[in-house]
Amino acid sequence: MPFRYFLKMSYDGTAYHGWQVQPNGITVQEVIEQAMSVAFSEKTAVTSAGRTDTGVHAREMFAHFDLPHSLSAEELQKAVYKLNSLLPTDIAVAAVIPVHEEAHARFDALSRTYEYHIVTKKNPFLERYAWYWQGRLDVDVMSRASAHLIGRKDFQCFSKVQTDVNHFMCDVSLAEWHCVDDTLVFTITANRFLRNMVRAVVGTLFDVGRGKLAVEDLPAIIASGDRGRAGSSVPAKGLFLTKINYPYL
Repeated sequence: MPFRYFLKMSYDGTAYHGWQVQPNGITVQEVIEQAMSVAFSEKTAVTSAGRTDTGVHAREMFAHFDLPHSLSAEELQKAVYKLNSLLPTDIAVAAVIPVHEEAHARFDALSRTYEYHIVTKKNPFLERYAWYWQGRLDVDVMSRASAHLIGRKDFQCFSKVQTDVNHFMCDVSLAEWHCVDDTLVFTITANRFLRNMVRAVVGTLFDVGRGKLAVEDLPAIIASGDRGRAGSSVPAKGLFLTKINYPYL
């Protein structure tokens, strides 16, 4: 019987073509699995909590994997040290956590939280981690529009057209803006997210903030299910996966 573990990690997504292994570019999953196969002396595959797109960052990501033997507390610590020594500087492992044999990093997640960062003053140190916008944005109006996202709704209007999901229902429990110095941060929490959803949501709220859309337009856009009626997707570099909640962690 295999023993299951969760891998807790973070990464800077700038250099990667997203999380999932693909033939046309290096991905976070590919690099992680290569390091794990060396660390555990056997080919080791991981199943993640989700798939971040090209250029998207993760302050907290989980993935599960199986080993044919159990690891002691000392061996768990050594595994973290060895993995970090094998991984590049833009990927870090925080912990290897024993879980029950049917634990699933994707399907057991209760919620996921993302942040999107917009800087209103040019900052060379945030170039890779925020979208720079010089124009005026009405944050109060953007906040009022965000309230229309709360609840269980069909969010097809914010999803990529070609996607393999069975439905577009998501339950959003938090959607809010706040300012930190010269940075606007949008935080959104939901039980699940569609492909490109957060970047499309931010792009739509951005259009509200600059007066291209009205707060009252949001319910009709959501009800339409039409991606063409929502705003454009904002750049990936400002997006961070920040938190994933599980019932047993």
